[in-house]
Amino acid sequence: MKKFITALIILIITSGFAFAKDYTVVKKAGNYTVEVKLDKNPPITGQNKMEINIKDEKGVNITDATVTVDYSMPAMPGMPAMNYKAKAALSGSRYLANVNFSMSGAWGVNIKITRAGKTQAVKLNVDVS
Repeated sequence: MKKFITALIILIITSGFAFAKDYTVVKKAGNYTVEVKLDKNPPITGQNKMEINIKDEKGVNITDATVTVDYSMPAMPGMPAMNYKAKAALSGSRYLANVNFSMSGAWGVNIKITRAGKTQAVKLNVDVS
């Protein structure tokens, strides 16, 4: 009976990690509501998949924009600033991008949405472990 209870506790604890929620941030960019999800929570050093959902003021998905992700870490003693760019590709009603955080720490992420000649931006900070 003791082994069964121990196994049940281990199963409950590990299933909590397996079903952890994505890292999600919702922000406004002009008239758009932008939901940003990273597949790992917390984000990790290395590859992270980013999903960007953009809705207009009526709640309709925007699918005719050009979306780029600029992410950077400021310079530190003995290390230059790091700046990277990823293009987000439309997949269904959302935009997908791969971001590769090269080291742990605080990263600034700037998502640029260009539509009909106008550019809106969403800025967020991501702590990478």
